[in-house]
Order: sequence, then C-alpha cells, then structure tokens
Amino acid sequence: MARETVVYSYDHITHLGTISLIPEGQGRYKVMISDENMGSYHSPQAAVYDVANDHLGTTPWNIDLSTLGIPEDLSEWNRKVFAVVKGLRPA
Repeated sequence: MARETVVYSYDHITHLGTISLIPEGQGRYKVMISDENMGSYHSPQAAVYDVANDHLGTTPWNIDLSTLGIPEDLSEWNRKVFAVVKGLRPA
C-alpha cells in the first residue's frame, strides 16, 4: 500500500492583508505577501520566525511586521491542505 503524505500551506490574516507560506517542494516554503515572493525557507517554522520578527527586509506593506502581532507559533496560523502526495516517504 502506498503511503500518503499531506502537504500543508499556512496563512495569517492581518488588517493589511494575508501572509502565506506556500510549499515549494523538498520541504521548502516560500513567504508570499501581496503576491510578492519574500524568500524561501527550509521549513515553515523558520519562515514564521522571520515574518513575526520582521527579518524579511522591505515588504510590499512598507511596515515593521513585528508591530502587527503576527504569531511566532505556527500552530496559531491557518493551516490548509495544499496537496496529498501518494507513494512518498514522510519527511
């Protein structure tokens, strides 16, 4: 029987818009703000840390992201099924 691996995307809604973490493959996630790619990370937790602490550099919103109350805990972000992949070993 083939194994199924569920891949998730994450997002957090602020008063300025949505910040999304989108899977890129091989366990990597890109940070998207207003449809602009803000960088690629080795894990969603690493991306969340940089977002919550305003370590992305200049963003489309031109604001210190750390002032928005973005949670550093990934479990506080909205999680959605991005894909179900059959036949892969879990990461």
